[in-house]
Amino acid sequence: MPRFEPRGAAALTDSSVALMTELNLILLGPPGAGKGTQATRLVDDFKVAYVATGDILRAAVDQGTDLGRQAKEFMAAGELVPDEVIIGVILERIEEPDCADGFLLDGFPRNIEQADALDDALGKRDRVLSGALLIDVPDEEVVKRISGRRLCQKAGHVYNIFSNKPKHDDMCDIDGSRLIQREDDSEETVRNRLRVYNEMTAPLEGFYDERGILKRFDGTRTETEVHDHIRATIATLRLEDEL
Repeated sequence: MPRFEPRGAAALTDSSVALMTELNLILLGPPGAGKGTQATRLVDDFKVAYVATGDILRAAVDQGTDLGRQAKEFMAAGELVPDEVIIGVILERIEEPDCADGFLLDGFPRNIEQADALDDALGKRDRVLSGALLIDVPDEEVVKRISGRRLCQKAGHVYNIFSNKPKHDDMCDIDGSRLIQREDDSEETVRNRLRVYNEMTAPLEGFYDERGILKRFDGTRTETEVHDHIRATIATLRLEDEL
């Protein structure tokens, strides 16, 4: 099985975990949990390929693959891309060379059916999931994080009316331009996204917990604290695997 080393300043210092076997991870959590931030750090730490559903669908469409053409038809009609198409696109992606040492899936699976399909496909390739990493954030905290977000019109500087207020209401501290709320950051939209997540994706917590690979992390802590906890957990997983 392929082996690799962490790199950079964030590399693990314990020499006993310097070498690790293939690392196949799923990143779970509600919108606004900070998955993108943690994904960037983990990819840098462990040299795994970052596989985000939206990016993969767009790439497949741009490349004109068979599955990409199918996805484009549904997207152009304003319809959800069916599970079988999404699953096909993702499975094509994790067969690429940069995923040989491992991958980090973000945005897939979104439901139990997709999770079952992923398990089946990996099993046929003699691969397994190393862990499902859940960044857990309460709904009301998610609402504050997203609906409280304000952007300045001139340069896109970011504020939050709950946790990072500007000195003057509706005015950027840096360039004085007006602060706006994006339409998809409205409280109504955020609560609808949470409803969909809780109905469709949250059941994956039990799915992976039953398989003994779910790892929970407190997403209300600082970005660095969450990262350190995830990194230490992955190190423990690999140590257990090598014993």
